[in-house]
This record gives sequence, C-alpha cells and structure tokens, in this order.
Amino acid sequence: MTRWFHRPTQLLAALGLLSLSAPAAAQDIAAAEALFDRGLADMKAGRYDTGCKALAESERLDPQPGTLFTLASCEARWGRVATAAARFKDYMALFDRMTRAEKARQGRRPQVAAQELDALSRRIPRLALSLPPGAPAGTVVRRDGHVLGDASLGVALPVDPGEHRIAIETPGGVVQEHRITIAEGESKELVLDIERGAPPPASGAREAPAGRRTAAYVAGGVGVAGLALGGIMGALVLGKKGVIDRHCGGAIQASDEKACDATGLDAANSANAMAVVSTLGFGVGLAGLGAAAVLLWTEPTQAGAATGARPRWVSAGVLEAGPAGALLGARGSF
Repeated sequence: MTRWFHRPTQLLAALGLLSLSAPAAAQDIAAAEALFDRGLADMKAGRYDTGCKALAESERLDPQPGTLFTLASCEARWGRVATAAARFKDYMALFDRMTRAEKARQGRRPQVAAQELDALSRRIPRLALSLPPGAPAGTVVRRDGHVLGDASLGVALPVDPGEHRIAIETPGGVVQEHRITIAEGESKELVLDIERGAPPPASGAREAPAGRRTAAYVAGGVGVAGLALGGIMGALVLGKKGVIDRHCGGAIQASDEKACDATGLDAANSANAMAVVSTLGFGVGLAGLGAAAVLLWTEPTQAGAATGARPRWVSAGVLEAGPAGALLGARGSF
C-alpha cells in the first residue's frame, strides 16, 4: 500500500517512553494501512459507505496527508459534499504547513483539491435553524446528534444533502424530533415549531408514595450494605483470632497471656480496627433497615388500593458467624 506521504518519526526523550509507546504506535500504523487498503478498494468498487468509513478510521489511527486526500475524494463521490469540502480544506491547510520537499511529494494533489473545492462549493446545501420568539430559555437544539450553540442558530450552515434529524429539548420537557430533507445546492431557513409539553403533575397524595418508596429503597440499600460490611469485618476478626492464638501467650512460651510476637501484635491491631468497623457497619445497617421499614409501614394507602392487604414488615441481622465467614439475612413483606 502507498499512502503517498510519511512523517518523520520524532525522537522520544526517554527510552522508557519509547519502549512503552512504540508497540502501540506500530499496531496503529499497521491497522491504519490495512484499513486504507480496504477503504480504497471499496471506494474504487463504488461501495462508498464502507469505503469512506474505513478511510476515516485509518486517518484517525495514523493521520497522513495522502489518507486525508483520499478520504475527501471518497466523501465527494459518496455525495457528502459538505463533508468532502471540509476534508479538502483540511488537506490544503496541511499542505500549506509542509516543507518544500514534502510539498514536492504531493504531486498534483493540491491542484486537484483546489478544483474539487471550487466544484463542490456550488453543490453544498445550506440549512438555517431558528427558535421561535418566546422559546423557553435553555432550549437545546441538536442536528444529527450535535448541539447547535446560540451562535449557530439562524445562520445558514453547510450540510450534506439528504435527511437530517433535528431534536429540540426544552427545560423540563420531552424531546421533540423532526426530519428535514434538503437537496444539493438548496438553501432552507426553518423556524422550529416547539410543542408545549404538558405541565408537571400537581403535588399531592399520588406523588408522596413514590418519593417515600424511593427513600425507603435508598435507606434499605444503605442498611444492607452496612450489614454486609459488618459481617465481612466480623468474619475477618474471627480469622485474625486464630493468628493471635498461635503468636501470643503460651503459644510463644510467654508467661504473660497478653504478650505477643510481631505477627501476633500486627494481627491484634488489625483485629481491633476491624472490630470497630464491624460494629459501625452493623449499627448503620440496622438503622438503615429500620428507617426503610418505618417509611414503608407509614406509607399512605393509594386510592383504589385493595383492602385487606398484608402488612409490611422487615427483619434483618446476622444469622450466623464463624471462622469461615458470616451469614447475613433479611426477611420482610412489602
């Protein structure tokens, strides 16, 4: 494969950076060359959709003037005239920054790019999108997924021919989408129609249960996490106890049962810290589950709810603990 132009490799300052960066760079270059070959073959065969995408990925992995020129040509043949013109402009800007020797290796490409730009300029459609007077402050307009800033609204911007997806999002409202089709050389100025969304529901008994239920779930989640932390720390404390028994007191031939060697002291200190965390975890866990239970017990009955419903209750705690770990459990009816 020939991509017509190769940049000189810059000398890296540190050998460490060279050893870490070189393999990745080599892989990117190899992938870029393979994608270029595939893209060029697809372009010559008229498969512009796959060809232009492969060339664009090749340019992303290893930017080269030859790849950029070929990508611009592919976009032009595909009919994406605005995108093609932008690519040719990028190539001409890059050409202007080349050295004399580098420019000589480009052959007739600069002349071809200039001719293409002149021909494409007459084919590029332009689309101006505006918001209506009185549009809510903070309204966001997207064209094909890209946000149009305030400075872009009302300005005839170059676009590719075909269909474009326009999305309008008002503060607190739903997203409204429109489809707009524009032909080559056409200019359109559109004032977007904003449909006023329904007002938010009035606060009342129907909203309270939803918020209460959410708070209950959050408190319950905190409670379960606290119990889990307490159980894990408790199990680790039990594990440390075995180490203490083997490295303290009579196990090390000490007359003082509280005397320990270095391993025993480390295990004892760790066990004390873990015991504190375990106690705090159980406290937070039980408090969280208790708060969740209260929120669910006191939840107002929804209108139309079935009478005679089973009462809500919850019970949680450590069911069993031993050297191998801890068993946590929670039961309830909601």
